[in-house]
Amino acid sequence: MDIQHTESLDNRLSRRGFLALTAAAGAATALGGLPAFTASAAPLRPTENPMLSAAQAAKNQLWWQAPGSSASMIQQGLPVGNGRLGALTSNDPAGELLMITDDTLWTGGRNDTLQSDGQFPYSQDDFGTFTLLAQLTVDIPGHDLSSANDYRRTLDMAQGLVSASYEISGVTYQRQIFASRPDDVIVLHFSQQGAGSYTGTVSLTGTHGESTTADSAGPCASFGASLANGLKYGAAVTAYSSTGKVGLSGTSLSFNGCKDLTVVVSGGTNYLPDAAANFRDPSVDPEPLARSKALAAARQSVTALLHTHVADFLAAFGEFGLDLGTSSAAQRGLDTWGRVQARWQNNVPDPELEAAYVQFGRYLMVSGSRGSLPLNLQGLWLDGNAPAWMADYHTDINIEMNYWMADRAGLSDCFDAFADYCLAQLPSWTDITQRLFNTPTNRYRNSSGKIAGWTVAISTNPYGGGGWWWHPAGNAWLCLNLFEHYEYTQDRAYLDKVYPLIKGAVEFWEARLITTTVTDASGTSYEVLIADSDWSPEQGPLDAKGITYAQELVWNLFGHYLTATQVLGRDTDYSKTVDGLRERLYLPVVSPTTGWLEEWMTPDNLGDPQHRHLSPLIGLFPGDRIRPDNSTAKDILDGATNLLIARGMNSFGWANAWRSLCWARLKNAEKAYQLVVNNLKPSANGSNGTAVNLFDIYELSPGNGIFQIEANFGTSSAVIEMLVYSRPGHAELLPALPAAWAASGSVSGVGVRGGFVADFSWRNGKVTQATLKSVGGLGTTVYANGTSRQLSIRPGESVTLRNLG
Repeated sequence: MDIQHTESLDNRLSRRGFLALTAAAGAATALGGLPAFTASAAPLRPTENPMLSAAQAAKNQLWWQAPGSSASMIQQGLPVGNGRLGALTSNDPAGELLMITDDTLWTGGRNDTLQSDGQFPYSQDDFGTFTLLAQLTVDIPGHDLSSANDYRRTLDMAQGLVSASYEISGVTYQRQIFASRPDDVIVLHFSQQGAGSYTGTVSLTGTHGESTTADSAGPCASFGASLANGLKYGAAVTAYSSTGKVGLSGTSLSFNGCKDLTVVVSGGTNYLPDAAANFRDPSVDPEPLARSKALAAARQSVTALLHTHVADFLAAFGEFGLDLGTSSAAQRGLDTWGRVQARWQNNVPDPELEAAYVQFGRYLMVSGSRGSLPLNLQGLWLDGNAPAWMADYHTDINIEMNYWMADRAGLSDCFDAFADYCLAQLPSWTDITQRLFNTPTNRYRNSSGKIAGWTVAISTNPYGGGGWWWHPAGNAWLCLNLFEHYEYTQDRAYLDKVYPLIKGAVEFWEARLITTTVTDASGTSYEVLIADSDWSPEQGPLDAKGITYAQELVWNLFGHYLTATQVLGRDTDYSKTVDGLRERLYLPVVSPTTGWLEEWMTPDNLGDPQHRHLSPLIGLFPGDRIRPDNSTAKDILDGATNLLIARGMNSFGWANAWRSLCWARLKNAEKAYQLVVNNLKPSANGSNGTAVNLFDIYELSPGNGIFQIEANFGTSSAVIEMLVYSRPGHAELLPALPAAWAASGSVSGVGVRGGFVADFSWRNGKVTQATLKSVGGLGTTVYANGTSRQLSIRPGESVTLRNLG
């Protein structure tokens, strides 16, 4: 290998990059990085046009030849979001519909009164549910789709724009929709080329029985109310035009003879991420605040609003690039839905579509995870007020899978919402655990009678509350995500911030572990520590001890805690205690009956062999104790592989994504790729697969498909894991490259654990050049093309490798 050291991370910023970063910094200052709807200073405006050229923008665009149906918004609406405020958009010429959400608009509460079985109640009233904030309609008579020609709608993922265009009677009509983080509003802009104009109405309605009122000042329509739990919320809309007339028509806005029209919407709640304040800010009155924000934005030209938004979004979307090869001219000629259908029907790889799917996942992350609550089961998007499982935060796979992608895909800043959520909930989680976990009727209570630290339920809400059942190992899995973020960033200040979470989880497990005696293959008996009664999510007996799922997670938790104490120089004496506990932990063996890695500390299979969850394989992914190198005993590796084979290749989207990630870890490229392809299967009548708008659909029951966002993120993560496997000190390039992508390709801005970002390209399945940039890491070993090279790099430095074997 040839090595070339170069100057630090892009010190020579382009003019556009500088403008984008300036706008982003202004937005961060204005919103304060807080998950709260608050008054803010006007954002900085870019002084030059930050928009990408048409050719640059086309690299990250999806397009459709039909609008979304108002009756099927979750499968056809296009999403926009500023991290807190979001919407699904229909883009219908005659009746634009926006289903608007604020990710803090939740019913329910702390939910800390247990049922007779020692578990939490779990309904929309007690636990609560994520709900819609409002619906916005823009009705334009005479613009029926049947009268329109050349209809096209586009999602520009890099710039955060939804657009639509069509032609009626020789006039081309266009609209753009975006959710601006700097201005904290959603903007709709209608324009035309020719002698056309717009006449119609804008209506804003709530979804909880609110009454909308209108004020000629602005003009503006708005509503405000409180949920039964006391959470206040409100929304407002205004509109303006440089040509026609905008006024009031009852409680709606009317527009007449407008060659251009700009509609501005704002809204939010008085949620505050502070358990001590009961997660409310009594000083915030959302309705007048929404009016103020909407009217302030409306005082700006639409160009100023657009440029401010695009500068901010481009900076957040970052420099991650992915080229998996060139698609055919025939594939490129199809719209996005046509390509999804053709990919499945023809079984011909479409590498540009497959790369675009990853960028769509990144678009959803930037749109839904900045400065607010983390992404829940549906991210930031709803089509009604009764989402499955209340669109909660499932801690036995779903919220963790949501955030596997962030660091891998160059979106480390988007991880903050997850960490900040855990920190905000910690006081409540700790209090509820220590008061209620050892309730005599809780089948998962600690038989030792001891209690310390914190844990969670399978479902959590934004008020410190739990739902469904207790989930003892959930704390360890959340901490696995939290610690991996440190591994990617090497941010010591961040590690110090989340240290109380990790230590509290360790303390919980110190109190929970029990002692038992096992006998190994040689007949030797010895004592080990195992987890108390639990189930292997979400199957098997409800009171099994020493389940593989918990043993692996606690092994990781203790190891990460030991690293944290060393890095931070804290709790030296306690770390020795934890080290001793880790040494005594029981680790799973292979069943002589099934040949699989045991799931329940017994040779017998006690559940569904093809179950959707891969709970016993958590040591393979997202953990990496089990890996195909000399550090893992062959029988353990074979047992894990055999269990993965038994689980099968067809399941729900998130389960396929997890399977793909595991096969990538085992370096089986074709199986990993096939599972990605399986998730790209077009959803029909609610079946598992990809919807028209690329949302992943989960078939809840025959003909009843729901959206679960973690599959979009998990599948994107799997694609990246096929290209890069890393752990601190180890970076392997192209560990599982499938034949479909082998001819040529490249990736840039991909995260590498240990504190690095990598750019590399390949041809004929071999890496041709690679550059590693340090974002805090000091050294690692790079593996590529059957060779390895140990690198020492200072933070901010980059190293380029050529002639790689």
